[in-house]
Amino acid sequence: MDQRQRPYRSVLYIPASRERALEKARTLPVDAIIFDLEDAVSADEKDAARETLKSALAQGGYGNRFRIVRINGLDTPWGRADAEAVREMGADVVLVPKVGSATDVDAVAAITGDLPIWAMMETPRGMLNAAQIAAHPLMAGFVMGTNDLAKELQTNFRPDREPLLTSLGLCLLAAKAEGLIIVDGVYNAFKDVDGLAVECQQGRDMGFDGKTLIHPAQVEVANTAFAPSDGDIDLARRQIAAFDEVHAQGQGVAVVDGKIVENLHVATAREILAKAEAIQVMQAES
Repeated sequence: MDQRQRPYRSVLYIPASRERALEKARTLPVDAIIFDLEDAVSADEKDAARETLKSALAQGGYGNRFRIVRINGLDTPWGRADAEAVREMGADVVLVPKVGSATDVDAVAAITGDLPIWAMMETPRGMLNAAQIAAHPLMAGFVMGTNDLAKELQTNFRPDREPLLTSLGLCLLAAKAEGLIIVDGVYNAFKDVDGLAVECQQGRDMGFDGKTLIHPAQVEVANTAFAPSDGDIDLARRQIAAFDEVHAQGQGVAVVDGKIVENLHVATAREILAKAEAIQVMQAES
């Protein structure tokens, strides 16, 4: 499945150092996995985690789950070795932490070659340079690092995330302008299902493709929030049918449920149906 057409509703972080977690991830109904060599791995486990992950990916068993490997930054003692290793791991993309400019992407690409790159967007400099980062020829996706970003901005956590909205919006604009995948940041209170659902809905309304998760218990909520509902699918089908009917009569505008339906609405309707179909395909193949 093409990277830009597949679903990214649930993107789960898995510590690359934990063999049990790597094994369990093979059975979870997630769309994508971030195999983490960075924050989730202590300094004394970095080298061993790299080998553990290499072995796990070679063994396979992750099905059609999108495989993302987050390396350590090149300014750390482990970053270069991570980048060299991920080039041979069979990952779908390499995820680079704390990307501040396109130059940071160039530095990783010089090691990883043609492997597509995703960027952690988690610094003020990254926010200001989001457009140039998104335009890099190897850039394929953004991941919002909202915890680090909040720390750097010295903001307070609020349920409405108002202090982060400017940053989230800048990255969304840059990603959409270049046709990138963009997934929202984590929700830290992993036992708070209701709070997660609210934040997922906010992210979906803003235009994010999915949400990064820190616990398997969060997967179902994210999968539901970022998938078209039965109502969405029904409306999309009726909009397409109504527009096709009037178009055949030489007209350009239809009406469904008392609302005008034009070309742009039909394009959105077709995207909704395509996403629903892609989700069905993934579930059938799992």
